[in-house]
Order: sequence, then structure tokens, then C-alpha cells
Amino acid sequence: MAGLAVSVGLDWKQQDGLPAPIGWVQQPLGYSYNALEPVIDAQTMEIHYTKHAAAYAKNLAEAVKEEGISTGISVESVLARISKYSAKMRNNAGGHYNHELFWKTLHKPAEGNLPGEKLAALIRRNFNSFEAFQKEFNTAAAARFGSGWAWLVRTPDSKLIITSTPNQDNPLMDIAEAKGFPAFGLDVWEHAYYLKYQNRRPDYIAAWWKLVNWDFIESRLA
Repeated sequence: MAGLAVSVGLDWKQQDGLPAPIGWVQQPLGYSYNALEPVIDAQTMEIHYTKHAAAYAKNLAEAVKEEGISTGISVESVLARISKYSAKMRNNAGGHYNHELFWKTLHKPAEGNLPGEKLAALIRRNFNSFEAFQKEFNTAAAARFGSGWAWLVRTPDSKLIITSTPNQDNPLMDIAEAKGFPAFGLDVWEHAYYLKYQNRRPDYIAAWWKLVNWDFIESRLA
């Protein structure tokens, strides 16, 4: 896997009070390809990580050089001004960020997988109940036409909302319909689930809840 990581010589630093930014290099997955079975099969994970996600990191490195991104700027800063950059930058900066975040929001399957009380209370304040939140998220993920992502987002006024984005866009982008800080996102591109679920995207979404790393997500919203 080390040969797939692409460094472009950029540095990034944690901002006070915010989670550490996503770096410019594809990071190790952090668990084995079969760690998420039976929800996500090992072959899907291997292809997703070593082919799709690795390609975004590689193409992002090229775009950074082509567009003369200055050393020290963060991926998040580029995404916040993505309208000023090329389609290549938009697609690959988004794809890289989205996947690097996605891997971190997953852990081995757990039945009855629910957030801790602190995050659960936050969800209830914004969606009335966890069940209502889950239903709204499922609907957003299933209804996203074609390829894209569903997101739980903290807006600038500190509300939690659910939204979806096309392709590799995300809520950090200045062109996003609903802007804010992504607590987590679900990849609903077919390459994320098709080998196991074929055209049954709702089945993939329903099973994915067993994988959600609520502790990590709570840390992003702390």
C-alpha cells in the first residue's frame, strides 16, 4: 500500500478547536480489507481503496502541481474555494477528502450500533429522534441520483442537517447547495457496494449503519 501514497510536499496543521485536517497523501486504511465483512466484502474494499481512492490521490497530486497550489495550504482550504480551481481539482480534491474521511468513520460490524448519549442527545435536538434522523439520512442516500454522497453536516449556525452531493462534491465546497462541516458521509457510488448488493442500494445503506464509528464522529462534533 505504501507505493500508492502520493506526497506533494504540502504541510498541514491542526487548527485550534477543530479535528486535524485531511492530509494530501493517501493514508493506510487502518484495518484489513475483510474487517467490514459481511457488510462490505473484502474484494470491494480492496478495489475501492487501491484503485478508486488511490487514483484520486494520484490525480490530486498532479492537479496541485499543475495549478501551483502553495505549500502549506490545506485540502479543506482548497475545497472552500473550489470554484476558483479546475474541474480536475474539484473532482480529485473532493474524491480524496471524501474517501479519507469515509475510511475513518467505519469499524467492524456491530449489531445495535448506536451513538453514545452525548451524540445521541445532539441528534435528538436536531431531528427529534434517532429513528427520524436515520430515516431522513436513508432517504437522502437512496434518492441521490447516479453517483454521490449523503452527509450529516454541521452548519455555520451549529445546526445538524442531512444533505447529499453529486459525484465527489462535499459540503465544504463553496459551490455546495448546503454548506457546512461534514461530520460523516456515506459513499453511494456503485463501486462502493455493487459487487455485493448489485442494484440494491437501500440494502447497502441499511447494512452500513452497523459499521458507523460513532466515537469518531462524536469527536468531530465535540
